[in-house]
Amino acid sequence: MITWVLYDIKNNAARTYVSKACKHAGLYRVQYSCFLGSLNANEKDSLELQIEKVINEETDKVYLFRMNKEQLKDCSMLGQAFDEKLVTDEIKALFF
Repeated sequence: MITWVLYDIKNNAARTYVSKACKHAGLYRVQYSCFLGSLNANEKDSLELQIEKVINEETDKVYLFRMNKEQLKDCSMLGQAFDEKLVTDEIKALFF
């Protein structure tokens, strides 16, 4: 399924770790603290466990949203939904 990972993490090392974990899982960075890609249930659970190990549950916020392509097409994306420096048309074509 398509998975979004969005986060607000205060600690630089933890934030860098989460970013690298998302990339290693095969997700694409679409904004500085937002990743998008396809993960199966096991991959999503593994990523979630990795993230839980490094974040501070008192101060950090991490969201993992799963949806299928039809649900993604129903999403409203306003303004500059994707950072043009990070997201190519090729990547957009994978999901839209």
